[in-house]
Amino acid sequence: MIDRRSLMGAGLGLGAGALLPGMAQAARLGAIGLQLYTIRELFAADPVKTLEAVAKIGYREIEYGGGGYDAMDHAMLRRTQDRLGLKAPSVHVPYDALLGNFGKCVTMAKTLGADTVILPYMTDEHRTEAGWNAALPNINRFAEQLKKAGLGFAYHNHDFEFTNKPGGVSLYDRLLKGTDPKLVKLEIDLYWAIHAGEDAAALIRRLAGRIYAYHVKDARADGSMTAVGAGKIDFAAIFKLNGLSGVKHFYVENDQAPAPYLPDITTSFRTLQALRF
Repeated sequence: MIDRRSLMGAGLGLGAGALLPGMAQAARLGAIGLQLYTIRELFAADPVKTLEAVAKIGYREIEYGGGGYDAMDHAMLRRTQDRLGLKAPSVHVPYDALLGNFGKCVTMAKTLGADTVILPYMTDEHRTEAGWNAALPNINRFAEQLKKAGLGFAYHNHDFEFTNKPGGVSLYDRLLKGTDPKLVKLEIDLYWAIHAGEDAAALIRRLAGRIYAYHVKDARADGSMTAVGAGKIDFAAIFKLNGLSGVKHFYVENDQAPAPYLPDITTSFRTLQALRF
């Protein structure tokens, strides 16, 4: 749960920048983003109405993923973003799409206004030692080609990268060692890393300078996903390392958000907006 001290200032009626004697200035997040996979069913049914609802809640950044966005009119989506004051710094693009139609992926990302392409998932056939090692050169090549196109690249984790350890070495460590740290950045899904047994603070310290973004979703005591603030992850403690980590974006996500979805992402937004650390 969020500690009351993490919300200091939100409920004390303090003016902006006001401090009590001996009280250090608390930091807060800037723009808060939403991974659209969280509300994929709403987005697939009516993308414009959904983006309007997201902006009304207060989100100022979005990350495309799920909801069939890859097959939509990207120019229309960009016009809608611009009208609503929404930026899309990054987009999730599957491995097979990058492998099979790289140019189309670049055009899509640029049309949506993204600066970074995220590899979001690796399917089962890549999760063996041989399969993973065969994919690493392609991941490096994607990053090199994206840089030439004026885009960045990052890898998004789930839990299997940490728990799958062929030959005693995790897939995540193989990724870190087998890719160029200057080109292959990291989008750390905090929930999945913690779910896999990782110490979030230790992981962030180890990867400092290579972190592009966080996926922010909370965990209940039983390990299930929930809205930020409704679980047990201490995000204030994690975000105190922001200066060290170099993280640029914070995307709310809940793979299992309950219908009608908007209340869940509203809870997460308000929690993060009020969070002080």
